[in-house]
Amino acid sequence: MMSNTSSEDAPRRGWTFLSNHGHVLVCIARNAEMRLREVASEVGITERAAHAIVSDLVSEGYVIRTRVGNHNRYEVRPDQPLRHPLEHDRLVGQLLAAVAPER
Repeated sequence: MMSNTSSEDAPRRGWTFLSNHGHVLVCIARNAEMRLREVASEVGITERAAHAIVSDLVSEGYVIRTRVGNHNRYEVRPDQPLRHPLEHDRLVGQLLAAVAPER
């Protein structure tokens, strides 16, 4: 049976421009109340990997984690510089403005 979707409509597999750390940051920026299970599902990683990435982002000062009741709330720090030397003169907020504009 032939599919009605063209190759242009099919999701691309393989590499992406953002790392999983970048994708997790985008998810958190879009929804500060998002649970790690949801983040993992959106990014396409395990919940354990999402937890490790959020821990990295928190320990490096890119995200603030606050306990609210029985879940966490996350706040992205847009004033932090990107990590790689090629982009170190740019801020997280600039990246997010391009890839995760406020809704």
